[in-house]
Amino acid sequence: MARQAIGIETGDGVAKAVLVPPSSPAASKAGVILYMDAFGPRESLYSMAERLAGHGYAVLVPDLFYRFGGYGPFDAATAFANEKTGSLIRKMIAETTQDMTVRDSHAFIETLSANGATGPIGTVGYCMGGARALNAAAAYPARVLAAASFHGGNLAGDAPDSPHRRAVSIKARVYVGSAGVDRSFPPEQSSRLDEALRTAGVDYIIENYVGMEHGWCVSDHRIYDEKGAERHWKRLTTFFAETLG
Repeated sequence: MARQAIGIETGDGVAKAVLVPPSSPAASKAGVILYMDAFGPRESLYSMAERLAGHGYAVLVPDLFYRFGGYGPFDAATAFANEKTGSLIRKMIAETTQDMTVRDSHAFIETLSANGATGPIGTVGYCMGGARALNAAAAYPARVLAAASFHGGNLAGDAPDSPHRRAVSIKARVYVGSAGVDRSFPPEQSSRLDEALRTAGVDYIIENYVGMEHGWCVSDHRIYDEKGAERHWKRLTTFFAETLG
């Protein structure tokens, strides 16, 4: 699987991205958008994309921070311990709004289609990407049939663009894997998201990974947990197989 570095034209410029084709020419026409965590596209996420591509999907890893020009990628294990990089990351998260990513996701979907993934789309996001994966499903219900979030933050917060507020527009199946203790997705948010999805008639699962910390799925994170990550992989690949084919 030869990953390809590409540029994607959006309404605000050109987003760098990596596209990983499916492992077999006979694979399904399904595609996956992997929404990054706060540390930007990097080798650990590209490796995750390649693992998904091994299950027969074309996988796209876009740079959601492209509006800031050149940066990082950041060291996931130490970035927030450094005042300068920590402040920069927080600024980039705050100024890359959910609606920006929703608009960009149209171009992401079109890019997958232009590269052979003309069938259903799955989204999966980590950390800040979790909410974006769910909001993409709400914005593009005709294409996004499966949306997953792992240690996603603020999935049911007070902001007007919080995913739980858009639950009525979600037609996809939804899987949310939450860290056992996560200040960015506390129990009250989990309950709020549960109520919103259930009321909207969404087919969903919210699963609590007891003992895991925020960031446990990504291999270069300081609290990466191999056993928990493998559990996440089993859940994710089964979820996509059942939904995307």
